[in-house]
Amino acid sequence: MFIDKDRTFKGIAASSGIAIGKAFLLMEESFCLIRKEIPQSFREAEKKRFDDAIDKTRTEFKDTYNKINNALGENYADIASVHILISDDPTLRKDVYKLIADGVNAEYALFKVLDKIARSFDDTKKDNFFKERKTDIQNVGKKILSNLFGKEEKKLSKLDEDSVIIAHNLTPADTISIRGNKISGFATDIGGKTSHTAIIAQGLAIPAVVGLKNISTLVKTGEVIIVDGDKGEVILNPSQETLLNYKKKYDLQLAQSKESRKLKDLKAETVDKHEVSIFANIDHPDEVQIILNNGAFGIGLYRTETIYFNRDSIPTEQEHFDMYSKVIQQISPYEAKIRTFDLGGDKLTKIGSLNLGAESNPFLGLRAMRLCLKYPEIFIGQLRAILRASVLGKVKLMYPMISGLDELRAANAILNKVKEDLRKENIKFDENIEVGAMIEVPSAVAVMDLIAKEVDFISIGTNDLIQYTLAVDRVNENVSYLYNPMHPAVLRFIKCIVDEGHKVGIKVSMCGEMAGEPKYTPIILGMGLDEFSVSPMQIIPVKDVIRNMSFADCKALANKVMKLEDSKLILKELDLFIRKKEV
Repeated sequence: MFIDKDRTFKGIAASSGIAIGKAFLLMEESFCLIRKEIPQSFREAEKKRFDDAIDKTRTEFKDTYNKINNALGENYADIASVHILISDDPTLRKDVYKLIADGVNAEYALFKVLDKIARSFDDTKKDNFFKERKTDIQNVGKKILSNLFGKEEKKLSKLDEDSVIIAHNLTPADTISIRGNKISGFATDIGGKTSHTAIIAQGLAIPAVVGLKNISTLVKTGEVIIVDGDKGEVILNPSQETLLNYKKKYDLQLAQSKESRKLKDLKAETVDKHEVSIFANIDHPDEVQIILNNGAFGIGLYRTETIYFNRDSIPTEQEHFDMYSKVIQQISPYEAKIRTFDLGGDKLTKIGSLNLGAESNPFLGLRAMRLCLKYPEIFIGQLRAILRASVLGKVKLMYPMISGLDELRAANAILNKVKEDLRKENIKFDENIEVGAMIEVPSAVAVMDLIAKEVDFISIGTNDLIQYTLAVDRVNENVSYLYNPMHPAVLRFIKCIVDEGHKVGIKVSMCGEMAGEPKYTPIILGMGLDEFSVSPMQIIPVKDVIRNMSFADCKALANKVMKLEDSKLILKELDLFIRKKEV
């Protein structure tokens, strides 16, 4: 029989690492949902049957909470509490009761209620974080239905050989049951980077790729499969050559994992005793424990946009405060740099706050600080919350996409007015809170000497800086190949930012993807960067490079490449430098 070798599927890298094994296809549970008429005399009994299913479901979710809490701690266990809260929702119970009272059977009534709730999420297709909350609701519904039908629980823990789980979706309960067994990784049709399953997989260090759309329909149990959680790829029926290459990567991964445990709590210090800081980027409070487990010494970029997603009103000051407080208390005694929101007007129009038409080019439109200055009432609530939370730990405030001195001064004028109001209200805040700017556009680099004098720190957002410098939309497949961190213009801009910051005695950080690429670490370290802020899984690799480099050598490399004419020559020099270090 012909077997198609090396079939590669691209998804979302949910949890890093390599998994190699035989596929175990976990079939999606199916339910025959038929509307049945329940006679008046049996309707109370039908409500009781529904209540019993809810109670059993809640008990199972509490069991999952305890298992996650024991394995990973309370911060991860809070993920399971979301399912408990959904199952406890009095509105859910009330709406199902109403349909049962009208003569509908419990299974069909639950389906109709949950379907209505799930449909309300369909307008948020671009908001991946809150798209996952729709999945949470569906998972709760399936669990209640399973208990109504009297179906047995899936027994993933009973697998007796190295397996890679392939499924449409996995719940947190499924994922935590993998722990301690011979299951090496998983791949699912749906899911995103911020899904609860992905977060637990990261905590358990289980390689995972999600968002593969239809992988569960293409894989058979027993087929050899590779999950590459670094690239976000799954390879079905790998050739001998591919298998050999990945086994080498897997062996290297094991060796690095052992080494990383030693590196986690060590400083990012070069062999000649030059020390820098390695922080992490986060989107949500659930990620704090993950970055601490990976050896971060603080948060270099807390993106605050997710609070605005999937809602029909602007978040209140208290909602902001509650979210920031959770992050600050978890990361203490380390610092957290909180970035004010970087949203476009299109998002706030969707939640009914603004009446803006669609912008033909939102990347160059009303977004980030421009939006805050045009509609300060939105900005003020967030600033008040950040300032109030600043007394709970070490907090720094950061403005996104500052294009010049006028924007910086306008933002600070609003900040100073908010501080004045809080003082009048006798509300405490950190009077010495540091305020910084993200440098992401060429105009800001051109006046870097002026901006540096009026901030307490600088953070380089390389994702946008490269995009705007090279006029390249990095998600446009027609031009994405032109997105080049090693372009001489990009490197000159970075060097200028670092130098101007150091001239006035402030620290310069980098929080874009470039900071988390170990290959580029020697150059940006040699330029004098003070802080690297990277994704959780890049903390150890970047730290490892730094601890094996000489700062003097990196400075010499940076000085050399700054004189080169094109990126090919720069990459050639960088490759030569790395090869010499590996000898």
